[in-house]
This record gives sequence, C-alpha cells and structure tokens, in this order.
Amino acid sequence: MKYTSADAILPKDLLKEIQKYVEGRMIYIPNAEGSRKKWGEKSGNRSYLNIRNDEIRQRFHDGSTIDQLSELFSLSHDSIKKIVYSKKS
Repeated sequence: MKYTSADAILPKDLLKEIQKYVEGRMIYIPNAEGSRKKWGEKSGNRSYLNIRNDEIRQRFHDGSTIDQLSELFSLSHDSIKKIVYSKKS
C-alpha cells in the first residue's frame, strides 16, 4: 500500500474536518463498498484458472481419464475430481 499525503489529494475544507478527529497520524481509508475486486481479478489468475478448469472439464468430457488429466495439468487426483464433478459446466 502506497502512502499519500492527505494535503496533496484532499480539498482543504475536508482536510480541516478530518483533522478534528485525527491529526498527525496515518489512517487507512478502505475502498467503497462494492468496489472491492474478488481474488485473482486484478492479476488475471481467476481468468487463467477458469480457462484451465474449462479445458480440464472438456478433456474429461471427451474421454480423458482423471489419471491422465492429473499428469497433464500437474494436479492431484482430488483436485481434478473437484473440477470435473463441480456443478459448473
């Protein structure tokens, strides 16, 4: 998390109001409700895993065995089972 001086970004009136409550200390201002991203959205990991899991499901549907998929994707048997037997299709 990057430190930013309040006087560089806040209007003077708002800064004076905040100083009534907090002066000379650092505070954390959280993101607005509903604007928080889910895990992996910013980095692209969520998208990558969804594509990978779709490919695993398709290969299983096309006849690949759990052992073959486990070897191909370097995942445990249990992980492959969770992916291919999940409700998402």
